[in-house]
Amino acid sequence: MTLVSPSLLAADFLHLDSEIEMINRSEADWLHLDVMDGVFVPNISFGFPILEAVAKVCTKPLDVHLMIVHPEHYIKQTARIGAMMMNVHYEACTHLHRTIQEIHGEGMKAGVTLNPSTPVCMLEDIIEDADMVLLMSVNPGFGGQEFIENTIGKVRRLRKMIDESKSHALIQVDGGVQSSTASRLVEAGADVLVSGSHIFKSPEPEEVIRRLRRL
Repeated sequence: MTLVSPSLLAADFLHLDSEIEMINRSEADWLHLDVMDGVFVPNISFGFPILEAVAKVCTKPLDVHLMIVHPEHYIKQTARIGAMMMNVHYEACTHLHRTIQEIHGEGMKAGVTLNPSTPVCMLEDIIEDADMVLLMSVNPGFGGQEFIENTIGKVRRLRKMIDESKSHALIQVDGGVQSSTASRLVEAGADVLVSGSHIFKSPEPEEVIRRLRRL
């Protein structure tokens, strides 16, 4: 069964409590939290005050995606809120192996994100240390963008690399994940689907989550 991690970025922030209640009731596996700094990506989302508030009421494991410069400075802070997964960008980490080890040292799983223009071959020497690889299927920074078709082939290449290396890393995809793309991503080898607008803008978000999990 496919894992589903709804992206809070697409939620109604005026009614965040009811949005979290919906996630708690739903079959969602995780909750995806995009932290943007306006430097690494051209947008600002939310920071640790929101993460801390969400962590107090969300019953799903927290899948924290730091789209920021120097994510290694926030490993302990991310661990303190009880995050299950801390996801950092390959492009933002000069010493990626050290960062992954420090994330593991704080008791979290370590994810590595690749922007659309970064090839999966860049992870050959780190793939056995990562718990998950997140492939961005849109350019990071904004929700509701059009899916980048090259991602399907990229998932296949990453699946091959993981299988050949005996890594246990999951493949997560974020960006433009909805009805017409989700099934193709799963068929190509994706394990975890991040979906924002497709879930939160739906009149029946829990049903959308249920359908995604059954792909």
